[in-house]
Amino acid sequence: MKLAIVTGVSKGLGKATATFLLESGIHVYGISRTDNKHLSKVAQEHGVTFIHLPCDLGDLENIDKVLKEIKSMISEHDLHQLYIVNNAAVLNPIDQAVNTNGQDLAYHYQVNVIAPMMLTNTLLKRCNKEKIPFIGVNITSGAANRPIYGWSAYCSSKASLNMYTKAIALEQEELQTGNKIIAFSPGVMDTDMQAEIRASDYDRFIDVDTFKNYKKQNLLSDTEAVASVLVDIMVDEVGIQNGRIYDVKEYF
Repeated sequence: MKLAIVTGVSKGLGKATATFLLESGIHVYGISRTDNKHLSKVAQEHGVTFIHLPCDLGDLENIDKVLKEIKSMISEHDLHQLYIVNNAAVLNPIDQAVNTNGQDLAYHYQVNVIAPMMLTNTLLKRCNKEKIPFIGVNITSGAANRPIYGWSAYCSSKASLNMYTKAIALEQEELQTGNKIIAFSPGVMDTDMQAEIRASDYDRFIDVDTFKNYKKQNLLSDTEAVASVLVDIMVDEVGIQNGRIYDVKEYF
């Protein structure tokens, strides 16, 4: 049995990625605050299973509870491959750094950094112990590589996720486990996050007009097209390059 755990499956890239995985014959556990009935239908049509695990990744106790559920369910199956796609993320707070508060920053980092690390660390440990092949994917952003006015939290959290990816990949190489972890930058897509960006005030985000023009000029990528690239990379268990930061621009 091949199983993928995908966060943020209710919409956008998470939904599209889960759909392609199910269509490829891979069972999916989806983690998000709200369910997506479409994925259950896709799973049924392709003879696999989709299980939704409700969770607010900004809540540490929620994550602990979901991890216990996942470990319990995994123990009931003979796994030949485990994937995890850490897709869920938040953009807020969008503002000058001096105007952001600790509570907003704590939630932001909990969702964007701590949750992916907790899920990956826990499941990778289980896979190493039980000799289950593991491939992990952290969804990153071009914002990890350049400063953006008003995005100090987002830029720094994605940069942190990239370095975590490289560090844990190095550990797996040194330990010769054969397990791999990568990051994947999906570019600018037509998602709710983009709508959130376009609704920003100029004083908080001076590049807002640039993102409005992406929409006007039809420059936003389709989530299904991006997800198809991601899934092709993931399921190439031999060719996937451990520790690499992939960019969808290399494929479009």
